[in-house]
Amino acid sequence: MTEVLFYHMTESKLEDALPPLLEKSIERGWRVSVQFSNADRRDGMDAHLWTFRADSFLPHATEEAETREAEPILLSVADTNPNASSVRFYVDGAAPQDVGGYERVVLMFDGYEEMEVGAARAQWKRLKEEGHALTYWQQSSDRRWQRKA
Repeated sequence: MTEVLFYHMTESKLEDALPPLLEKSIERGWRVSVQFSNADRRDGMDAHLWTFRADSFLPHATEEAETREAEPILLSVADTNPNASSVRFYVDGAAPQDVGGYERVVLMFDGYEEMEVGAARAQWKRLKEEGHALTYWQQSSDRRWQRKA
């Protein structure tokens, strides 16, 4: 079964929380895809990842790039996997249909957006019923991730 991690953002926004998680994924040698709910948010994150920190570089592209198959991080709105990623992030309300093709799935949701919180609860219930290994992480006041369940 797929390992599914729920990341409940309570102290920072996606633009601050996602890049460090992507860095850790790349450090571990994982290929990653990030699915957004719309192209505007995907494109905003694409621009942000080039400049989020002066001393960092995250090799990435969107699914529209000709190099999409070769990219270690792929930003997408489609539920496809052209870069053969083993780790899939779902953000901004994007919801997984089938997580079985991944080793690890991360659902990140904003704790101040009731629709995202409700959707995350529904996904937790569904994925637990499917038998996946679930963990729940929440940000502490210092923005570190703490395992809660």
